[in-house]
Amino acid sequence: MDILIVVDMQKDFISGALGTKEAVGIVPRVAEKIAQAKKAGKTIVFTRDTHHENYLDTQEGKNLPVPHCIENTDGWQLDPALDTAGAMIFDKPSFGSEALVRYLKSLPDLQSAEFVGLCTDICVITNAMMTKGALPEVPLSVRADCCAGVTAQSHETALQAMRMCQISIV
Repeated sequence: MDILIVVDMQKDFISGALGTKEAVGIVPRVAEKIAQAKKAGKTIVFTRDTHHENYLDTQEGKNLPVPHCIENTDGWQLDPALDTAGAMIFDKPSFGSEALVRYLKSLPDLQSAEFVGLCTDICVITNAMMTKGALPEVPLSVRADCCAGVTAQSHETALQAMRMCQISIV
């Protein structure tokens, strides 16, 4: 089984509270990647950053005091341009999803995992590195043109860090 993991392609990271032009720019490429993966019979899963009204009281909120991805708000929603039909969605309270890693570990025939999404330098790298640590023999890749970071420099730094940890950057 090959799997495509779409990380945090939510309105607040694209055009909302923490949006960037780079994030807006990858939406069509991510939508096309999802369509290609479905056509190829790959399993597709999404992660969704999920915070609550007390976000500013959390450690993350104190370090990034910008309310975003508050559960059940418009900014929390996955971008409507992305086909989520039939896909599992993992809500996560912080950068990485332990539930996603448990799910991946439960797949007896997992052959490869590819990551796309936002933000390269926070949630994509965290989920990719957690997966690499849990499943060191499964080939992992990150599609660089289907990711965007907080800045162009931090995007490149994250890609380089993942490359050093034997995650393929394509």
